[in-house]
Amino acid sequence: MKKYLIKTAFAGVILFFTFLFNSCDLDINENPNSATGAVVTPDLILPPTVASTVYNQIYYYGYASAAYYAGFQVPGSGIAGFGEQYSYNLTSSSVTGAWTEIFANLRQYNAIIRKSTDDPKYALFGGIAHILKVYAYQLLVDAYGNVPYTEALQGKNGNYTPKYDKDSEVYQLLVGELDEAIAILKENQSHIGGGVLALNSISDPVFSGNITQWIQLANNVKLRLLVRAEGSTIDAFVQEAFGKFSTEGFLKENALVNPGYSTSTIDRQNPYWNVYHSSTAGTITQSANFYIPSRYVFSFYNGVKLSDEFRGKLIYKGFPNTPNGQLGQEVTGPDHPASTKYIWFVGTGTGTAASQDNAGILKSRTAGAPIITAAEVYFLLAEAALNGHVLDGDAQSNFEKGIEASFAYLSLKGTETALPDVSAAVADYKEANSGSYLVNYHLATTDAQRLEAIITQKYIALNIINSNEAWNEFRRTAYPRISGTDPVSTFVSIQSASTHHDKLPVRLVYPQAEINLNGDNVPVNRNPYSDLIFWDKD
Repeated sequence: MKKYLIKTAFAGVILFFTFLFNSCDLDINENPNSATGAVVTPDLILPPTVASTVYNQIYYYGYASAAYYAGFQVPGSGIAGFGEQYSYNLTSSSVTGAWTEIFANLRQYNAIIRKSTDDPKYALFGGIAHILKVYAYQLLVDAYGNVPYTEALQGKNGNYTPKYDKDSEVYQLLVGELDEAIAILKENQSHIGGGVLALNSISDPVFSGNITQWIQLANNVKLRLLVRAEGSTIDAFVQEAFGKFSTEGFLKENALVNPGYSTSTIDRQNPYWNVYHSSTAGTITQSANFYIPSRYVFSFYNGVKLSDEFRGKLIYKGFPNTPNGQLGQEVTGPDHPASTKYIWFVGTGTGTAASQDNAGILKSRTAGAPIITAAEVYFLLAEAALNGHVLDGDAQSNFEKGIEASFAYLSLKGTETALPDVSAAVADYKEANSGSYLVNYHLATTDAQRLEAIITQKYIALNIINSNEAWNEFRRTAYPRISGTDPVSTFVSIQSASTHHDKLPVRLVYPQAEINLNGDNVPVNRNPYSDLIFWDKD
């Protein structure tokens, strides 16, 4: 697999404590000159760990994998070495950080949970760590299927070969862990100052200590789990769990993490910028230098499938004249043009001179990075309502709010937080696509069309922002539709080696190091073309 050279010291400078103690779990280092569990407390562990989780999702689960599999990015001409991406020839050496780096994060969340059990003043940190642990575990399950859960993260107790739990069972356990997290937060938030330590803008880089918002985020993550698992082998569990959401409701705003992203500290900047623009020294990244969008995804903006000039200009440099191509095409021409550099940056300037008050995806080096966007939450609520679970508004109203939330997020500039009024732009979008049920929900006449509209709009809203969720939803629903080999009709690589009916991969492969160290437990079903995750409808 091609080396991803843009993996930088962001995961080493800002995350010093996180990586220093991955193996020792914070409490077995007896060197008096080194930090130990007594001084590296949950308030110090949480910020870098959640920042690392978001970075790893963007990098390993997005840029290095799902952004290809979902058709969001392709290499332009003039760059070689992408055989694995072109062919989907996934092996035990592919994207190994999706496993190793997320498990590194899980060890830190577990350390916070243990510390909060031993010292009740950290109870709120423990509740939050449970939520983030579930968030990280879902990344793993959705990519790999069966994973160690019930015996995982116990290396300090001598269990170095944990058993693997079934993916469907882990989903159920994750829902239970979220319920436990919510109970912990509710029980302890009234005791702040009376033995329970509060969180603040430094120790909580997401909500600055707002516990209600953490509970709402837990509901969001639970909603994502249940919507994905509905209709699967655990459907009876799902139907019951849909009736057990916390009364705080759902977080219908962009949940952003910002541990203090900086332009002055080496590679301690917004992770999207770090991947799709340049280092803090101004060195252009590989993706900014060579990558372009696929013709497939571009057709949702340029009028081929849908007309969306507003978002097209917010996402792509030079829209509608942005170079776009086809994955696997290596012959220079219309389907394999060269990049014009900084494709996903719509500001001005380059390197360190790049503007820092931009709309779009690359807003600034110091902007927060989303854990989950409001747009995704609205589309989850829309699908739940479509399936009979009217939790907060009907399907159509949530569908329309999801589109508006996508427009609003992309319209935010720099580090702004106040959402702009995009109602006029959304109205223009509906008018420009007046005959399409993919935009005007009321035109859909069947539940299949309604689901297609919801997932297609989610796909558009997740473009580069959260590529792995788009890949997950495509595998689950087969939307947005693909067909044939024309680059406008499919994002499948023309060099695909996949034997799956849609010629796409269906999972990642367990890393070779895991196979070597825990081979007796690693599942044998790890074919990237045929061994489905339990919720995959095939």
